[in-house]
Amino acid sequence: MKSLEIQNLSFAYNKKGPQVLQDVSFSTEDGDLIAVLGPNGVGKSTLFKCMLGFLKKYSGTILLNGKNISELTHKQIARQIAYIPQSTHPVFNYEVLDVVMMGLTSSLKALSSPKQEHIEEAREALKSLGIAHLERAGYGEISGGERQLVLIARALVQKSKILIMDEPTANLDYGNQFRVMQRVAGLAKEGYTIILSTHNPDHAFIYANRVVMMFGGKVIADGNPEEVLDAELIRKVYGVEVMVNTFENTKRTHKLCVPKDTEF
Repeated sequence: MKSLEIQNLSFAYNKKGPQVLQDVSFSTEDGDLIAVLGPNGVGKSTLFKCMLGFLKKYSGTILLNGKNISELTHKQIARQIAYIPQSTHPVFNYEVLDVVMMGLTSSLKALSSPKQEHIEEAREALKSLGIAHLERAGYGEISGGERQLVLIARALVQKSKILIMDEPTANLDYGNQFRVMQRVAGLAKEGYTIILSTHNPDHAFIYANRVVMMFGGKVIADGNPEEVLDAELIRKVYGVEVMVNTFENTKRTHKLCVPKDTEF
């Protein structure tokens, strides 16, 4: 069974305004790592808000493990989908472990306190992402890449098998982008379904097994990045001239984008 199905999804923020999403359809399976690409303002964040149940007034259907998401409560959705936003500098400098424990909101009863087993689950999530040593660090005092990994750890203790990530490498330096994407790819191999937005086609080539390209509120390409993501599509969507070359590393062959020579 498909874990998530989006069928003919259309959405406008008001009746007289333009449609932000137009007849969007795609589905996911366990272990998918789907890179959603497209320029700013194309509807990626709106799509995610619909999938998370934050926006209700859409046409079309969103099925979550076979159930219509419009009939589920936010708590029921949160038990199956976890949202990882972009890393930002926090207002309150909570300890890292406390931030991760916030992922338990959907599973704890109102006014209940976490038990020792919950604390151990949070520690295990930090350990699985290689940041157990940050347990007592202030969330506002660690690097942007480390904060992003903490947000992923928070999603893991939520025990949702579908992870939606809004530009998880935005504002991260090259090294932290690499570390975060390596961890994300590892989660997909463990069976998580991951849908992430990115502006970097190379993220799709290197890490994703599928790419969904959005343009003008529509899905204009959906499939294996090696097959559907080419220089012409990138030129059409981003307005830049690139060459898509094959690169061989020690483990596999994949494609990468290389800018064409231009005159200044």
